[in-house]
Amino acid sequence: MASSELEQEEIRPPQPPGFLQWIRENLFSSIFNSVLTVVLLPVVVFIIYQVLVWVLFQANWKAVTQFPLLYTVGQYPRDQLWRVGFIFSGMILMLGISWGRWGGLLRSITLAAGGLLLVVAILPVQHAELTLNMRLYLVSNIALALVGYLIGKKIPIKSYLIFAAWFLIPIIGVILLAGFESSTLIPPVQTTQWGGLLVTFLLAAGGIVLSFPLGVALAFGRRSSLPVVSAFSTVFIEVIRGVPLVTILFMFSIILALFLPAESRIDRLVRALMAVTVFSAAYSAENVRGGLQSVPLGQIEAAKALGMSNFKTTIFIVLPQALRAVLPAIVGQFISLFKDTTLVVIIGINDFLGIGRSIINSDPEFVQLRTEVYLFMALVYWIFSYLMSLASRRIESAMGVESNL
Repeated sequence: MASSELEQEEIRPPQPPGFLQWIRENLFSSIFNSVLTVVLLPVVVFIIYQVLVWVLFQANWKAVTQFPLLYTVGQYPRDQLWRVGFIFSGMILMLGISWGRWGGLLRSITLAAGGLLLVVAILPVQHAELTLNMRLYLVSNIALALVGYLIGKKIPIKSYLIFAAWFLIPIIGVILLAGFESSTLIPPVQTTQWGGLLVTFLLAAGGIVLSFPLGVALAFGRRSSLPVVSAFSTVFIEVIRGVPLVTILFMFSIILALFLPAESRIDRLVRALMAVTVFSAAYSAENVRGGLQSVPLGQIEAAKALGMSNFKTTIFIVLPQALRAVLPAIVGQFISLFKDTTLVVIIGINDFLGIGRSIINSDPEFVQLRTEVYLFMALVYWIFSYLMSLASRRIESAMGVESNL
């Protein structure tokens, strides 16, 4: 009995290090690190102190705090904002269901979103756009997330149904935002009135979802044994990767109309989405092609020896291993795509950056506050980019990618 207890004690994992031990191992592990910590620590504290003093007491955030809806949805009709709220609540509900079903990173994202909603709802300020109804709506979304969590936790929902719901929500959302020509309840809203984070998320999410399968197809096409398919894929990838995104945006926004019939017209937001999708697909194709080359040929031969068809071998053997190998590069491409959406302001689309620039130019007083505006926008872009990076690291850890590095 004593031997068994001793063996259990020996194989028990070590306790996590305390705060002092972490400081000793990471900041004072050697003489050089100790000197570096002593020298740089006052500098870092001084910089943080100065930044906090400027942010809290010296900076004027008037150009940010006066226009929260403008930064969020642009000029979207205020009497139709219930459409945006309906879509947002649907996503909050799905976020809660996903948290209850899988937990992990989704738990952190849901709690962070709920905390942000609560802070805005109880913010002790008077604002024309932060009415009592708006505060109640924000609080109700927190309750909706908790309801979703209970649904995902208590009801055994199939994973593919949750994925299907996440896929359908953006499609239904775009249709709801656009409206219907003959409807009085949901009248049409032109995309020229869309703006802010709404447009940024639509372009980024649409570009990611549409460019990834196109990039996979181009990667397989470039490796195809058919000369026509291989040549087309190669030329497409190299031409698109050889020009900047601004050129692609101008081509789809202006030049594309010259090749279409006079009576046909593609919405400018759709043209921008097409440009972003094509540009991202070319880079995704090269990332996926690198992953395909990393799959050992012996596994493909073994799958064929077992009688698997080429389609099943590709879907179940080759593609999962290829994507697993290049997952960090793919997520990095998606993060770059999210930030590259700021270039659509050049073709007259008021995304998040475009709205900020419009606010700065709308009043001579706000010209002096451009530092605060640009810092606010940079913080927003950093938050969402960091969340994408954090999700990537969690997925890599779950798939065991880091263990091979």
